[in-house]
Amino acid sequence: MTAGEPSTTGRALVLGGGGLSGIGWEIGLLLGLAERGLDLGAADVVIGTSAGSVVGTRLRSGVALEDAYRRQLAPPGDEIPAALGLRSISKLVGPKLLGGSDAAIGRRIGRAALRARTVDPEVRLAVIEKRIGGGGWPEAPLMITAIDAVSGERRVFDRNTGVGLVDAVAASCAVPTVWPAIPIGGRMYIDGGSVSSTNADLAAGCSAVVAVAPIAQTVRRRWGIRAELAALGPGTRSIALTPDRAARATMGRHSLDPAWRAAAARAGYAGAAAVAEQVREVWG
Repeated sequence: MTAGEPSTTGRALVLGGGGLSGIGWEIGLLLGLAERGLDLGAADVVIGTSAGSVVGTRLRSGVALEDAYRRQLAPPGDEIPAALGLRSISKLVGPKLLGGSDAAIGRRIGRAALRARTVDPEVRLAVIEKRIGGGGWPEAPLMITAIDAVSGERRVFDRNTGVGLVDAVAASCAVPTVWPAIPIGGRMYIDGGSVSSTNADLAAGCSAVVAVAPIAQTVRRRWGIRAELAALGPGTRSIALTPDRAARATMGRHSLDPAWRAAAARAGYAGAAAVAEQVREVWG
């Protein structure tokens, strides 16, 4: 499978964006499902966007979910707290309300990202390396999304693209105007969830898709996770796993603040029981 080329058979695990609390919630949910006999990490392909790129990398790199979960419960250590303020939100939402193609929207968001004052990219890369480890790409298929900040086009990185794993994850997690765009091969890249929080269309052709989406809704309907899954067609069994009201309250409003990740992880773990049988019907 080449970069950006959809899988044609088997099962896909789609892991969406949602900040540090999204990472915690996804890991907790995946652990709760695994304890009920549902090993989603055994998917034929894992598609990770933003927070999901971190979780997908850890799954594919052989990190035990129990260990990943314990890390979410521990003090955040070297993570840098950040806030997605009203000004940043307006720069993300405004370009989507103006309409146009996905690439046009990506370009508008990219321009705002490139003008913003943030930490140095090297500082951010060091944080990401501590978050995922310094190893290379796993053998099992892993796709990580990012957006070219100048062209607005989506880029999909995998082990065949010649891009370092830390660079790819840092690009996918480069929240526009909050974190710096990441330079890769002479281009600048921003958060893969800038247009779609899950990029579930990359699972086209798979027979079964489980999408874990901390952010389920968007300002444009076609990017909502359920709309993306419906567009995969009747030949694909699919389910969207999203936080319930209690989990959203527990995860807090500050998704980029590491102080919330432990509560989010516990909420994901607790929520697994309610969705396990539905996931089993899809996953087989």
